Amino acid sequence: MALPSRHSLLLIGALSIFTFDCFTEGQKNSTLIFTKQNTIRNCSCSADIRDCDYSLANLMCSCKTVLALAVEQTSYSGHLTIWFTDSSVLGRLLNFTLVQDLKLSLCSSNTLPTKYLAICGLKRLRISTEAKYPFPEQSLLIHSTGDGDSQGLPTSLHKDQQTCMYISFLDVALFNRDSSLKSYSIENIASIASDFPDFSYFKAFPMSNNKSYVVTVIY
Repeated sequence: MALPSRHSLLLIGALSIFTFDCFTEGQKNSTLIFTKQNTIRNCSCSADIRDCDYSLANLMCSCKTVLALAVEQTSYSGHLTIWFTDSSVLGRLLNFTLVQDLKLSLCSSNTLPTKYLAICGLKRLRISTEAKYPFPEQSLLIHSTGDGDSQGLPTSLHKDQQTCMYISFLDVALFNRDSSLKSYSIENIASIASDFPDFSYFKAFPMSNNKSYVVTVIY
């Protein structure tokens, strides 16, 4: 059998590198956070995990346990999925956190109280209520990738450096209903604290009075 020529070996090597690069590029990890009782697990997953399958997530993803009191405000540039059984820690995880692509999955049949979350920069929201209602996953596009709005989204949220200019209000009580997911946006909001006085936590968060906000209400 004739040995491959030098040019053939170089071609095979180049194709192998190209194939590996394409494969690794497709292996972009997503973040999965699941809360169960008083435990929070933060996971990095290279593949989608079936909703609320805790055993599979612990097996297939790289996970670490996080104390609820140690949760810090951060930002997520990729996909973020949160499985939850009640709303007790959602505020710690999501309030004024930059999340562009978010999926929330209710993993219990609990009735949730009215509790608003204020999420920054949200472009797409998906919700799953399979544990409570056997309905298909719902998806809501809030800002498309091509929107001029997305140009101004901050890449991080540090209290001394950035303010949240695009805010989505989500009432977790919507998981108690089987109606379709809806939203409406209000532009040119000059003062969130004045226009939304019921949201007391705005008083503790630095908001710039010389900026114009875009507020989206999800219901």
